[in-house]
Amino acid sequence: MMGTGKTTVGRALATKLGYRFVDTDEIITQVTQQSISEVFATSGEAAFRQIETQVLAKVCAYTHLAIATGGGVVLQRENWSYLHHGLIVWLDAPTELLSTRLSADDTRPLLQTGDLRSQLETILQQRQPLYSQADLRVVVTSEETPEQLATRILQEIPQVLKQPSTLPQS
Repeated sequence: MMGTGKTTVGRALATKLGYRFVDTDEIITQVTQQSISEVFATSGEAAFRQIETQVLAKVCAYTHLAIATGGGVVLQRENWSYLHHGLIVWLDAPTELLSTRLSADDTRPLLQTGDLRSQLETILQQRQPLYSQADLRVVVTSEETPEQLATRILQEIPQVLKQPSTLPQS
């Protein structure tokens, strides 16, 4: 979800893992030579989602890479096949925290009209069943730094990795 710290925590996680880091929104901005808000305004959300899927399809093929995606990437069924090339981490933050973090941010196209908290609750309600399909859910609090969150993610990853099945002895 927007405002959870995907980019900041993703960078910290990549550093701890010795991986490269990619933010799909940054790539979209580079490719289109427009801000995300401009892409939404000039081409619409559907066009943005199509570009987002194309970018995800390209970057998911790389190894040793931590990827931060836009919060709406889960809305496209096709994207799940790309996401499952790796381990999917859901940064789950309460609406109050998201509202505080995003209150001065006027760059979010989906938050341009109406009450911020109400918009966040509506978006989160729509996406939460999809987010819950992630491999790992990490609850975000205002007390933890991005580095602390990255450390916690690293500590929790072994719990979600599947153990290799052993073949029966003959």
